[in-house]
Amino acid sequence: MFQWNWIRPDGEAVPVNDITLLIIAIAVAIDASAISIAAGATMKSHVLYYGVRAALFFGFFQGGMVLAGYLAGEAGSGLIASFDHWVAFILLVLIGGKMCYESFQEEADERKTGITGLFTLTLLAIATSIDALAVGATFAVLDVEIIPAALLIGAVTFAGSIAGIWTGRRFGCCLGNRIELIGGVILIIIGIRILVDGLFL
Repeated sequence: MFQWNWIRPDGEAVPVNDITLLIIAIAVAIDASAISIAAGATMKSHVLYYGVRAALFFGFFQGGMVLAGYLAGEAGSGLIASFDHWVAFILLVLIGGKMCYESFQEEADERKTGITGLFTLTLLAIATSIDALAVGATFAVLDVEIIPAALLIGAVTFAGSIAGIWTGRRFGCCLGNRIELIGGVILIIIGIRILVDGLFL
């Protein structure tokens, strides 16, 4: 069981357990799961291969960013918070805009803007896991056992991505040929939400 203490502003130690960590893992995995739904709906072939590869990327980067944030420690937390939302916003809006543009093209062949393109997949994995840097830095302050925590967060993200891809494949056909446009809009909305959270919350 994970167990550590969170020190409240009044100095009181509040015990935090593995249930709390699981909730944190689900929270940081939501963006990757949402993108997986849109990506799963746009894939036309080799769904199992591309889907598992994408889930591995999302899970690896999520757990890896938590570990990197932990190693950066408390000193790095403020630095990370000063730019992470801008990086995620720019990457997601650029990729989402490209998907929206390509959704209006006439070519019927499978596009490489989604998770089938290795470069775009890497950018998406980075963009959706940047928040995990701050989470890892917070874990350093709380003295969390980081390896089990990072593994759990990576595993939850992997599972959420697989579920998202399955959901996209299962219900994406109901949305017709504009699913790529919807996927692009989803990326842009997520990017804007991350930016607003970073600037005002």
